[in-house]
Amino acid sequence: MTRAETKPIAVAVDSDTRVSGLFSRGAKSKALFVFAPGAGAGITHSFMEDVAAGLAEREIATLRYQFPYMERGSGRPDAPPVCHATVRAAVEEAARLLPGVPVFAGGKSFGGRMTSQAQALSPLPGVRGIVFLGFPLHLAKKPSDTRAAHLSDVRIPMLFLQGTRDELADLTLLEPITRKLGSFATLEKIEAADHGFHVLVRSGRTNAQVMSELLDKISSWIGNDEGRPEAPTSHRRS
Repeated sequence: MTRAETKPIAVAVDSDTRVSGLFSRGAKSKALFVFAPGAGAGITHSFMEDVAAGLAEREIATLRYQFPYMERGSGRPDAPPVCHATVRAAVEEAARLLPGVPVFAGGKSFGGRMTSQAQALSPLPGVRGIVFLGFPLHLAKKPSDTRAAHLSDVRIPMLFLQGTRDELADLTLLEPITRKLGSFATLEKIEAADHGFHVLVRSGRTNAQVMSELLDKISSWIGNDEGRPEAPTSHRRS
């Protein structure tokens, strides 16, 4: 996969905290995706690299960014308020990097969940939709829907990309959640993929085919932005 033009940036979370970011784009950019990593991976993980490169080929720029605990080299995630502040700072930086271009946000697993939590608490300025690359609905082998409670307070469109073998998202729980969210949610099931979007050889599919499917679905969903429900000017979860 051809790599996009990428440049390192710094995102200021507050007066004392800055995190690393990577801004990737192709020759044209019809949208910008503010892309947070999963809990155990940073912005240079191969999955993050492949998504950024593939979206650039589809005219979607990306801003990948670390959370502060990743910047420190810690294995323990920051408290949610710190993560939410980081999401918000990255969204604000994205608007400065590529003004006038529609902005979407989200991420892989933990990164997507922190993005939706931030949006549920107070709308992320200018963000038109959220993309989850594997929403972590629960811990492996511990089915629960409590992590989805905040999603009803997210009043912008959401795209859920979920592998049918994802042990962190029982589809019998996730499907009714997305139905309840109505027109705000689109669930796309990725056949035979696990939480990392890997497939077994016996599935007859390859990881490269799955990546191409993910990228095409993201690009198509972002391209169909017009006509989806608009977010209210303000809301805050009580």
